[in-house]
Amino acid sequence: MSDFVYGVDGCRNGWAVVSIRADGHPDAGISFHADLSDLVDSGSVIAIDMPMGLPDRIAGPGRAAEQAVRPLLGLRKSSVFSMPGRAAIFADDYRTACDLALAASDPPRKVSRQGFALFPAIRRLDALLTPDNQNRIFETHAEVAFWRLNGEAPMPTAKRVKNVPTREGLAERIALLERHGIDPALFDRRPPGMPLVDAVDAAAIALIARRCARGEATPFPDPPAVDGRGLRVAIWA
Repeated sequence: MSDFVYGVDGCRNGWAVVSIRADGHPDAGISFHADLSDLVDSGSVIAIDMPMGLPDRIAGPGRAAEQAVRPLLGLRKSSVFSMPGRAAIFADDYRTACDLALAASDPPRKVSRQGFALFPAIRRLDALLTPDNQNRIFETHAEVAFWRLNGEAPMPTAKRVKNVPTREGLAERIALLERHGIDPALFDRRPPGMPLVDAVDAAAIALIARRCARGEATPFPDPPAVDGRGLRVAIWA
C-alpha cells in the first residue's frame, strides 16, 4: 500500500486530488485528474466525495448514508443531496430519471437538478468499484469531513451561497485545515482552472482518507448498508 493517501473531490471536467502522507508527515500534493482509473488501480487508500453504493430502492430522503449524516450538520445539512435508486442514476435524461426515481422510492421522490448533474460522475466511479477494492476506497462528504475535523461540530459559515463560494466560509475551512497540518500554500499550487473551493474540499477529504487508512474513521450508518452489487453504502469520517 502506498505511503500516500488521497482525497478526491469532483471539479470542473474531472477531479481535484490532494495527496498527503499516511504517517502524518507534512508532504502534500495537489493535482487534477480527468478520470480516476489509475488512482483506483494504484492500491492506495482513497476517500472520494461522491456517492458509492446505489440501492435499487430508496426509503426516505435519500440513501441510508445521507439520512445518517444530515443530523450532524445543522445548517450545513442542505449540502447533502438525496440520491435516488440505481436505475434513475443511470437514466440518460432528467425526465426519465424522475420517473424511475418516483417508481423506486417510498415516499415517491423526484430527482433534484443538482443531484442529476452528479449522475455522470457517479456512473464513472461506480464502474471502477468492486466489493474488494472498497476495502481501501471510501465515500466521504466534504462538510462531514469538516464536521469531524472541527471537533464534531458543523462549520459556522456556509462555504457557498447560491452556489457561489464565500470568502469567509473558505477562510474558516483553510484555517481549520492548517490546524490539522495542511499548509495553505498548497492551494497556491493548484492546477490552473481548479476552483479553490474544490481544492479545499479535497484537502479535508484527504485527512479523512488518513483516518480511514489508520482504522480511525467511522461509517454512517454503522454498520454500512450494502447495495445489490455488494458495494458499501456509507459516508466515512
